[in-house]
Amino acid sequence: MVEKTYTITEVSQKYNINANTLRYYERIGLLPRIPRQSNGNRYFTEDLLKWLEMIICLRHSDISIERLLEYANLLRQGEGTLDARETLLRQQLELLYKKKQNLQRSIDRLEHKIALYKSGEIAEGNSYYEEYRIFADQSEGD
Repeated sequence: MVEKTYTITEVSQKYNINANTLRYYERIGLLPRIPRQSNGNRYFTEDLLKWLEMIICLRHSDISIERLLEYANLLRQGEGTLDARETLLRQQLELLYKKKQNLQRSIDRLEHKIALYKSGEIAEGNSYYEEYRIFADQSEGD
């Protein structure tokens, strides 16, 4: 049975990632060398797609390219790097939890403000500046 392969365009569309980004990932060593057809066009195998999915997942976690390269290199080194890989992933997870907290605070604040608009309280003089006492010190001295 012949293994299914994918063109760079197909992969780009499937994962909503720019083809130039895929080429960049290969050039810097984030992706293994991608095989080419006789005409020079790259083709992706299922194994390469699995590797790419791992990269995309980690990029969505806002991991830096440098850290991602570090992780990819550790993976290539094999079993002896299990602890280092786990540590790297735990550190990234901790950063995500902090971002999640900050995002939740922003969501809560926006939902509160939208509720004030929806209820009409904003129109009744409860402005953002008054509610949070922004510029309060400046107006008191005038």
